[in-house]
Amino acid sequence: MGNQGRPALRGILIRGNPTTEAIEEGQAVLKLLDALDLAPHVRVETGADAVGPFLCLRLNDEQAQAWAPGHDTLQLCKTLHLDTLTQPADLMREIVVTLLMGPVAFEFPSLDELLSAVRIRRNIVLAARKTTLAFHTREVDRPPDCWTYNEDRGFTVLPGVSLIAALTKATQPEVSGSLYAFSCYRATEYVILLGIAQELEKINPALLQQLQTMWTARPIASGEFHEVFLREQGSMDEPLPPRYFVPGDRTWFRNPDEPSSEASGFEGSWVMYLGGGLFSNLWKHEQPYTLARKCVEIYHWRLGLYLDENGEERIDEARIEPMIEAALHNPAELQRIMAVMERYREPRGVYTDAGGCIDTTREFARWVRPDTADLVLPAQ
Repeated sequence: MGNQGRPALRGILIRGNPTTEAIEEGQAVLKLLDALDLAPHVRVETGADAVGPFLCLRLNDEQAQAWAPGHDTLQLCKTLHLDTLTQPADLMREIVVTLLMGPVAFEFPSLDELLSAVRIRRNIVLAARKTTLAFHTREVDRPPDCWTYNEDRGFTVLPGVSLIAALTKATQPEVSGSLYAFSCYRATEYVILLGIAQELEKINPALLQQLQTMWTARPIASGEFHEVFLREQGSMDEPLPPRYFVPGDRTWFRNPDEPSSEASGFEGSWVMYLGGGLFSNLWKHEQPYTLARKCVEIYHWRLGLYLDENGEERIDEARIEPMIEAALHNPAELQRIMAVMERYREPRGVYTDAGGCIDTTREFARWVRPDTADLVLPAQ
């Protein structure tokens, strides 16, 4: 069966030849995801396209609309009475349900790869909840017993030191006892890499060893990190729904104010979605952001802009903190700010009066299983 005339596939798509009837196959998948009770609400479809045969599972439209109107997953935990902070199974449930209602299909070459993807997302959330940085726009450091610095290579892991341990100590002060300074963008890379490495330790130790060897020689960062480790859904032309997030997603909140975006560290904010309507706060992990707080904070950066003694742009965060709190407690002002900020962002380099800080895409980990991994490390 071809896909001509077929509406765009949604939810979870697993490649390979189905071995039984579609409904039975779908129930087998849900059972492995510990979500068999969702079967009455899940539509199962088999088919084939240019790539080959597939099995597709998605939450039926009526249930998706009831649980997350307009693909707004921020209230899903409250709707389903999930306690993802204290109940690990509830976090896994939130991940599975949000994947099943995906407006664009999340594709996997095998069921095992899907299981790893769910666990990586869980790992990322658990790590991001504990990640806290020291905020410095000019200073960077790492735990000296795990990392060394070279101007040409940046920070690399010391020989003999576990990559997992090095990443954990760099990002989690409850483990290291100290706060280390680096950008929120680099911090999200470390959190994602840690989540991937923890899964590789269980299912693909050979690839973990390659990562270990790579990080003792040189780090993979920035654009190269995105290309090697991440998949991306959505685009400027076909944006994801603005409130659709899956726990473990990385996303960017853009500062739409051009003058204040010139201040180092305030171009925008890279965060991980923790589930439960919360986003990581990399400076105060015990105070994660709601969508409203993140938008209101970024909006107020423009009101804290000043030039330092060197003529460089800076943001006075202490000055704007009372303004942020006042706006959050003023319904009319909050509505005004959210109308400006909760729009899709403009392309990079473009600033308009319309505002908008919501990204059109989400980023998440590539496939990692020994037989199907598409995470390919570059030469050292």
